[in-house]
Amino acid sequence: MDIKKIDFQKHGDDRGMLVVAEYEKEIPFIVKRIYYIYDADSDTKRGFHSHKNLQQIYIAIHGSCKVKLTDGKEQQIICLDNQAEGLYIGHNVWREIYDFSSDCVLLVLASEKYSEDDYIRTYEQFEQSQVNS
Repeated sequence: MDIKKIDFQKHGDDRGMLVVAEYEKEIPFIVKRIYYIYDADSDTKRGFHSHKNLQQIYIAIHGSCKVKLTDGKEQQIICLDNQAEGLYIGHNVWREIYDFSSDCVLLVLASEKYSEDDYIRTYEQFEQSQVNS
């Protein structure tokens, strides 16, 4: 499965913490879109899709959430709760985001601009795309 945790550069002193992520170091793609999710409660469930080409990095910049990932063969559940870590998700990975803490802010860096054509919106279509690839 094309996923991995990324440790960002962390610098701190008595003035606080500074976290840095740079293209070609921690970020393996040019960021073409940024968005974030907040004010989601613990019952909220997001995602439930895959992408044909898009790559993403999820960063819980405040609070925490869980991400359930599968490539159709294996499955992993990742807890995002560290502002200095990101979760890289490649294409053809089904994702479900849930168990948001009340203070969660989930920042997403995307390799492409929004395109509805890049989404696989049902798990059945996702399974079929895995068989055909």
